[in-house]
Amino acid sequence: MAEKPKLYYFNGRGKMESIRWLLATVGVEFEEEFLESRGQYEALLRDGALLFKQVPMVDIDGMKMVQTKAILQYIAAKYKLYGEDLKERALIDMYVEGTTDLMEIIMSHPFLLPEEKQKHIDVITQKAKDRYFPVYENVLKDNGQDFLVGNRFSWADVQLLEAVLMVEEKCADVLSDFPLLQDFKARISEIPAIQKFLEPGSQRKPQPDDKYVETVRAVLQMYYKVAFN
Repeated sequence: MAEKPKLYYFNGRGKMESIRWLLATVGVEFEEEFLESRGQYEALLRDGALLFKQVPMVDIDGMKMVQTKAILQYIAAKYKLYGEDLKERALIDMYVEGTTDLMEIIMSHPFLLPEEKQKHIDVITQKAKDRYFPVYENVLKDNGQDFLVGNRFSWADVQLLEAVLMVEEKCADVLSDFPLLQDFKARISEIPAIQKFLEPGSQRKPQPDDKYVETVRAVLQMYYKVAFN
């Protein structure tokens, strides 16, 4: 039996969360080593495990993979969630990059000063409603299908659901003007593996809290102020 993939990251969402989502969706069990000290991070650096001195890092199939996009593409391709041809892969990449842009705005939220956070929620909501969600609503409308690409479930669908749920945590009614995305959310959430991942007790991480922020700053020695505008 092949060894389970092992994920090296913080005990929180960040850039690793999309990897957790994708592994859970394809039914792959995984282990995690949470970085809680600077010493753990420096040990990975000394071992040469972090090619660009960054996490996430995933030990999978005999490779110590870094760079989030590369890891996700590998998993998607391995488990047939990366389209049927080059054109479909290009579409999946475009849609995933869009959701990634939106999600990275949300990821910066916990690192802001308290007085900046409400303004930042307004920014997230505005960008979701005006820039990102209309794209996916129109794709679903134009395709007249259940999924974003080729009428087949793909990595793009997984990551769009993740992004939708992240925005809804900041603005519960963000989908009020997007009926097709509402249907999409309900439909994809009912896929058994995803439904299981959304249940309490799964390896899905909660919204980042102060402890998560403090740990990330201490391990990575981050002292700069995050800009969001």
